[in-house]
Amino acid sequence: MTGQLAFVESPVQLLNVLEWAHTRAHARGPGPAPVPGTGAPAGTAPGAPPPVTPSGTTPATAPDAARVTSPLTVVVLSPTDPMSRGQLRRMAQLARDEGLTVHWQEARDGGGALLRTLRRLAGPLRSAERVIIGDPFSRYVQLLLTLFGPRHLTVVDDGTATMEFAAQLGRGERLVRWHRKGSLGPRELVLAPVTTLARRRLAPARGRTVEIFTSLPVEAPAGVEVTGNAYAWTRARFGPPLLTGGADLVGTSLVETGVVDADHYARVVGELADAHGATRYFAHRREGAEKLHRIAVDTGLQVVRPELPLELVARRGPVGRTIVSFPSTVVHTLPLALAGTGVRVAVCEVAPEWLRATASPRAQGFLSGVTGTAAHEVDRLTARPARPADRLEFG
Repeated sequence: MTGQLAFVESPVQLLNVLEWAHTRAHARGPGPAPVPGTGAPAGTAPGAPPPVTPSGTTPATAPDAARVTSPLTVVVLSPTDPMSRGQLRRMAQLARDEGLTVHWQEARDGGGALLRTLRRLAGPLRSAERVIIGDPFSRYVQLLLTLFGPRHLTVVDDGTATMEFAAQLGRGERLVRWHRKGSLGPRELVLAPVTTLARRRLAPARGRTVEIFTSLPVEAPAGVEVTGNAYAWTRARFGPPLLTGGADLVGTSLVETGVVDADHYARVVGELADAHGATRYFAHRREGAEKLHRIAVDTGLQVVRPELPLELVARRGPVGRTIVSFPSTVVHTLPLALAGTGVRVAVCEVAPEWLRATASPRAQGFLSGVTGTAAHEVDRLTARPARPADRLEFG
């Protein structure tokens, strides 16, 4: 395993590695585009729409785009939850179909898994020209970065964490997920040296370049290159989708992460379903079975556990003419993946009274930022306080 090495821990990370490889391949210039990660020529999908970025421009061409012909190997640092593992297995097969080499590493399988993983990856990491990661907040990835500092580093999207990563990197802060309070417990104190060194390795320096490949609006720290993710591979590979007459709701793990109160969430899901004539609820892979059962019983919605990231599920179809989501990455990614299809995306703001008392003080501001920076074509929905006559309205 040499050349370019990607570490992924979630299905969305692997999807965005595929998008990165596709974008780099097309940045080589005119002529047949190579298969992502291999440099082998491939035909262009007929009728594929032109690239679009969040700002409406074409994606930036990377300065060293000629290096795209270096082989790309993806290492899956397998999570433990069954939903993520299932989606990752299917995404891994899609990546292999596109010509990428994929290795599945049971990185969390027992006490000796960490040492086995480090032994297996030590050589490839030392020789890798570029390392691509999807979650700079991951302790696993941070440990790998402290042991082996890459010459070229690319960070692809893994949810809205990219926005917080770019902001914290620019401010010189330690890396803390937005929904965490940031206090240093015993575990954090032990890992503090790892996090500090990893943060340095995630910043550009003499002999090291850093790129953020994203569909989100980020403020690039000094010296960091930002490349737009237009979901060009997704649009060329799948769709356009068949549209149904109703609406689909997109679930969130805000309850599971301790940010939003479960009762408030269930109430608003029911109101959204009534207001928009929704028939399906696409569950987040981290949503619990008990919560999903309550939603199905209370609202009559068909709860769907997607087999792939929602961008691919929606692009393949069938999908509702309206997709309603809470603040999350999809309010930025779905307008790109579904460009030109006629699907309308709406985001429901999270009201302050929904937050749990134990939620991070940064939670409200961060979620408002996700909503406020969504593409201009995304409709905003405002939830009023819970009273019998209240409705969810377009803001």
